[in-house]
Amino acid sequence: MEKPSLLHRSAAELFGTYALVAAGCGAIVVNSETGALGHVGVALTFGLVVSVMVAATGHLSGAHLNPAVTLAFAVARHFPWREVPAYVLGQLVGALAAALTLLLLFGPVAGLGATVPSGTVWQSLLLEVLLTAALMFVITAVATDTRAVGELAALAIGFTVAANALWGGPISGASMNPARSLGPALVAGVWLAQWVYLVGPIVGAILGAVIYQWVRVPIRRPVPALAPADREEEAQQKFSH
Repeated sequence: MEKPSLLHRSAAELFGTYALVAAGCGAIVVNSETGALGHVGVALTFGLVVSVMVAATGHLSGAHLNPAVTLAFAVARHFPWREVPAYVLGQLVGALAAALTLLLLFGPVAGLGATVPSGTVWQSLLLEVLLTAALMFVITAVATDTRAVGELAALAIGFTVAANALWGGPISGASMNPARSLGPALVAGVWLAQWVYLVGPIVGAILGAVIYQWVRVPIRRPVPALAPADREEEAQQKFSH
């Protein structure tokens, strides 16, 4: 099967990131208006939309949906550096478009889901590093190791996002994604400590990818067994010497 062009793959990243931000941040906005979802509902929305978009675009672009993931894959030599700008541009445009959609639908409610530290800035920074490292560890495992069950990649990644959002969301917002934070922040004008959501996920993603590369055990290919005729020939050669 022919690989899609860089333009088409970047477009897949745009649409996937658009869906992520529209659904995830949309859940935050709707919950602030209605209270119908609660924290658990918001976290599950992020996890579900990530699972769906990984399944929908993974075969097209790899479903990075996150500049930190793209950069980490490049650092780990699983993605060409020359294609990083196109992917990141697609992700950022998708996030911005989603934030604008939410603004048109609901107005400037709940900062359009922008991430803001609830604790100290340094607490949120370290938490974003930790959460993104865990997410990237899982992504690297299911996306690059042939021994992993590839069919479960979408579920594994989505469940990790949901689990991280469940426990980390009340403190840092559990962004794990510079595009997811930057889109709503730009449109809503929320600039409080936004550098945390740029530095933390990038550092965490690179850390998670490097850790998995280090702990993975190289695949040892078994030595093929000799056929009976080959074993007899080998024995004769030994005796002849």
